[in-house]
Amino acid sequence: MYNKLTAYCLSKKGAVQEYPFGPDPLVMKVGGKIFALISGTGNESAVQISLKCDPVIAANLREQHACVQPGYHLNKQHWNTVTADGSLPIDDLQAMIDHSYDLVLKGLTKAAREAVLMRIEGDRAGDF
Repeated sequence: MYNKLTAYCLSKKGAVQEYPFGPDPLVMKVGGKIFALISGTGNESAVQISLKCDPVIAANLREQHACVQPGYHLNKQHWNTVTADGSLPIDDLQAMIDHSYDLVLKGLTKAAREAVLMRIEGDRAGDF
């Protein structure tokens, strides 16, 4: 699951991975801002991903799924930590990653957002 989550995060335009805190967690950023933290590389049943989330949606997800908890060592209102134990389908995890990425992208300064979007357009131009 770790590899699937990592690959999906990296498939997002402008996404980069870093290890600012040591070997764990893996930090995913867009425009220099974190949108995901992935930990638990050794034991697939212990893989966790922390994602930014709208506070109302975050609370609803916590109520609906035992594997979704307030963000571990993060702002509990805006971040959830999800234990990827198989109780949530991969599609749901990907939707949560999409939501986190979109929130962070929208929160970037105009210049940073445009730099990411220009990189996206540059990637598309290379396809022709």
